[in-house]
Formats: sequence, structure tokens, C-alpha cells
Amino acid sequence: MTIEGPAKKLSAYVGENDHYDGKELYTALVDAARTAGCGGATVLRGISGFGATSRIHARHDLRMSSDLPVVVQVIDVEHKVIALGEVFKAMVGDGLITIEDITVLQYRGGVTGGPS
Repeated sequence: MTIEGPAKKLSAYVGENDHYDGKELYTALVDAARTAGCGGATVLRGISGFGATSRIHARHDLRMSSDLPVVVQVIDVEHKVIALGEVFKAMVGDGLITIEDITVLQYRGGVTGGPS
């Protein structure tokens, strides 16, 4: 698979403890991206944040928040991201979903060894 040039980035901002169909929501979103044939997905765990409720979710020195912010990002060609955005919308209850225009400079996988 090759992605180069204009593309789209889909981001879903959810809670670490959110669930969908019996599993963590972020895992279900990654599975949906894989099922849709997207080139990849990344889950980023935040150390602090707040959303529509203005409730702070943060890691503190003496305790870990039980619901830290999580972002699931998928980058691919426009038609795949737009379609997957509708799937994400059906799966995410509380949260934020965005789609942005981006430019892919390089997308390469399966290369052994690295640059020469």
C-alpha cells in the first residue's frame, strides 16, 4: 500500500475506560480501521486533559486517573477516512471526532535495516 501526497487524518478523542461491544473503545476503533483496510492506526494516551464536561482527567503523583484521555488516529486516502469517520461516529458515545487535511511525505513499512 502506498500513501503519498494529499491525505486525511481521522482522530477520535475518547476516554481510556470507554467501551464498545465488550472491549476498550480505542481497541474497537483500531480494529475498525484494520477491517476497513486502512494503512495503520495509532493510539496515543494523554497524561492530562478535559472534554465537553470540563472534568479534568490527569495523572497525579500519588494516583493514576482511571480514565485518561486517549486519541486514536488513522491516516489514509480521503474516501477511506471519510467512510471510517462514519463508523467511528456510530461507535463513539462521548468524545470528539475530527478529520483534517494532511500531506504524507513518506509511508513505508516492512523495510529491514533502515537507511543505508
